[in-house]
Amino acid sequence: MNTNNSSIEPNIGTYLAQLLEKIGVEHYFTVPGDYNLVLLDQMLKNPNLKMVNCCNELNAGYAADGYARVKGVSAVVVTFTVGGLSLVNAIAGAYAEDLPVIVISGGPNSNDRAQHHLIHHSTGEYDFNQSYRIFKEITTEAVVIRHIEDAHRLLHQALAAAIAKRKPVYIEIACNLANVPIPHSVPLQLQPQTKSSPEALKAAVEAVASRLERSVKPALVAGVKLRSFDAIAAFRKLADSSQYAVAIMPNAKGMFPENHTQYIGCYWGQVSSSGCAEIIESCDAYLFAGPIFNDYTTVGWSCLVKPEKLIEVQPDRVILAGQEYSQVYMQEFIIALADKIKPNDSSLKAFKRIQEESLSTQDLPKEAPLTNRAIREQVQSILTDDSALLVETGDSWFNGQKITLPAGCPYEFQMQYGSIGWATGALLGYAIALGQQKRAIALIGDGSFQLTVQAVSTMIRYGLNPIIFLINNRGYTIEVEIHDGPYNNIKNWDYAGLVQVFNAEEGNGRSYRGSTVGELSSAIAQAQAHQGLALIECVIDRDDCTKELLKWGSRVAAANSRPHQI
Repeated sequence: MNTNNSSIEPNIGTYLAQLLEKIGVEHYFTVPGDYNLVLLDQMLKNPNLKMVNCCNELNAGYAADGYARVKGVSAVVVTFTVGGLSLVNAIAGAYAEDLPVIVISGGPNSNDRAQHHLIHHSTGEYDFNQSYRIFKEITTEAVVIRHIEDAHRLLHQALAAAIAKRKPVYIEIACNLANVPIPHSVPLQLQPQTKSSPEALKAAVEAVASRLERSVKPALVAGVKLRSFDAIAAFRKLADSSQYAVAIMPNAKGMFPENHTQYIGCYWGQVSSSGCAEIIESCDAYLFAGPIFNDYTTVGWSCLVKPEKLIEVQPDRVILAGQEYSQVYMQEFIIALADKIKPNDSSLKAFKRIQEESLSTQDLPKEAPLTNRAIREQVQSILTDDSALLVETGDSWFNGQKITLPAGCPYEFQMQYGSIGWATGALLGYAIALGQQKRAIALIGDGSFQLTVQAVSTMIRYGLNPIIFLINNRGYTIEVEIHDGPYNNIKNWDYAGLVQVFNAEEGNGRSYRGSTVGELSSAIAQAQAHQGLALIECVIDRDDCTKELLKWGSRVAAANSRPHQI
C-alpha cells in the first residue's frame, strides 16, 4: 500500500487521514453535515482511504463496530452534536466490546466560543463542551482541537490511547481548522500493548502453574477479551501444552477451533453445550482467559463457577484465590504459562466418557412448515472456511451456539451490550472489511431488523454480497421469554419486498421468502448463486424458539425480579 502522501499539502484533515491509514484503517463511515464537510474534503484527498456514506449515524457507528472486529480498528466521521449524539449508542456498545473505533466529529468555528455565539446543531445553550462530555463517558480518550498548535499532540494522544486500550476515542475538530496547513510532525509511535512487570509476571505464572499442577482435573475456558488483546494464538498454545479440556464462553465462540480434539463446547451455565457444564463445574480448577461475568453470561447469576476454583486472567491482571497480580498482561502471561505447564488430560477424558453422540436428523418433507431448527440446519450446511457468521441479539444467539463452525469461519455477536439492531449495521462494516475473503452470513430477527434496516440500502449501494436470514416471527421473542406483554408485538413488514425498494433503479439485491423447508432450500440455492446481497425472509411460528432461550430467559427474568434488599 502506498502511504506516501507528501504531495498533498499537510493540514489537519490530510494528516488525520495519514494517521488512520497508518493504524490500519482502509474505509471510514460517515454521514455528512455542515461542520464536517471541509474535513471530508481533505480526507478524500487520500487515495488509500475509501469513504462509505451511511443513511444515519447509528448505522455508521454499528458499521464501524463490525469493521473493527475484522480489521482491529475503524473510524466514523459525523457532524457536531446532532450527528454525534445519534452515534452514542453504537459507540457505547463498541466501548463495552473492547473495539477501538475512532470517532471524528466536525466542530463549530474556533472563534464562536470566545465570541459567545449561540450555534445551530446545539441544545440552545452556550455550551460548546456538551458533546465532548458525553463522549468522554463512553470513550477512553476525548479531545477537542480548537487551536492549530494542539493538533499534532491531541491527534497522537487520542489514536495512541485507542490502540493501547482497545477502546473508542473521540476527536472533535473545529470546522475552520480542517484545511489549515500544519508542519510535518514526528511519526506517530503506537504501543498496542504494555509490557508486564517482570516480577509480577514471574510471580503470577509460578502461582498459577503451581495451582494447576495440584489440581486433579483442570480445564480451560476462553473468554471474549482474548481477541481484543491479541491473545487468541497464545491461548491456543496453552491449550496444546496443557492437554486440558477446553470450553468457550458464549461470546468467545469462534476464538478456539471447534474441530480441535480438546474442544468440549460452550460453557453457558444451564444452557451450555451437552456435557460441557457438567465437566467444567465438576473440575477442581478452571482457568478463564479474558472472561466477562455478567447476568447474561452467567444465566442470571446461576452458573456454578466457584471462586475457590477460579483462575481469572484479565487483560491487565491475574486473579487467583483472592490475590490479584496487577501489571500482568494477558498475552505475555498465557505464553509464559504455556511454557511452564505440565500436561493433564483428565478433564478431556471425563468429557469423552459422558459425551453424547449427536443424533442425525431425518430429512423433513419439503412441504413441512419452516422451524428454527430447520433454518439452523440449513445454515449449518452452507458454512465453509469461506464464510463468516454474524448473529443478532435474541434467539439467534442460541441458534448460533448450536451451529458448529468450520475451521476458519469467524463468528460475531454483541453480548455484553446486547443492543437490538446492532447486527444489520455491523454486517455492513463487517462485509466491507472482509472484502472478497469471505462471504458474511447473518441471522437477524424481525424486531431487531426494524431498527436499522436502512443499512441494507448502504450494502446494496456498495455492491456487498452478504446473505441475511431474516427470521420473521412477528415479535421480540427474547423479550417474550424474559417478560411477555403487548409491547413485544410488532407491525409486520414485507421484508423481502424492502430489498426491491432499496434497489430502486440500479441495485443488485435479491430477496426470497420461505415458510416451508422446501422454499428455504430453494431460496438458499439461489442466494448462494447470486453475486450481490441476498435476503431470505424465513416465516416461522411466533412461539418457535430454542429450549435454551426458554431456560435462559426464565433465569434472567428471575435475576431481574429479585426483591429489594436493604
